[in-house]
Amino acid sequence: MCTETFRRLPAEKRGRFLEAAWGEFTRVKFADASINQIVRSAGIPRGSFYQYFTDKEELFHYLLEDIQAQVVRVFSELLHKNAGDLFQLQIALYDDIICRGDQCPMLERCFRLLQINPGIDLQKLLGGMLQQEFPPELMEKIHLSSLTRQDTAYVRRVFLMTLGVLGRSIMDSLLQPERTAEIRLELEAQLDIIKYGCLRSSQTGPADT
Repeated sequence: MCTETFRRLPAEKRGRFLEAAWGEFTRVKFADASINQIVRSAGIPRGSFYQYFTDKEELFHYLLEDIQAQVVRVFSELLHKNAGDLFQLQIALYDDIICRGDQCPMLERCFRLLQINPGIDLQKLLGGMLQQEFPPELMEKIHLSSLTRQDTAYVRRVFLMTLGVLGRSIMDSLLQPERTAEIRLELEAQLDIIKYGCLRSSQTGPADT
């Protein structure tokens, strides 16, 4: 959490500081990130850093919260484009990020963080925003009538499962770009299992032959 002093900064100065922070955290892994480099790039005294944040970990978490807010916006836009289909949403995200490379700057930063900090879990990073309260701007865009249940808790759980599958697929593709087409097919297959279930008594989709 940032300090009130940071919130009161002029927009230009606050933006310059955050750009410097992003530059450092996407340049080297978290353990090697330097407060000195951040303040040097931002053009501020080192002492000013501690008027804004307690330490680099607090700053890092602030940036992750910013990612989560931006991701909700991207999800909302893609749900609208895909008629509220949360399964097709994950395919569209994979295609935008991996196949077409149409990443927004925030998502580019997100995946750069993941590449240089392999210990960060994508589902935890992006799914943290969904753990307690499902964003209403997403809930209102999802085609609820296609789901077995329409309550928020159920929708959140399904969304988190699909997000987990997407996260693993994206990380696999970043590490093995030559397997992109194969990984996309596997993503579709795993999403179908979530969508239709794996027990005969509950399967509503076409059976495997």
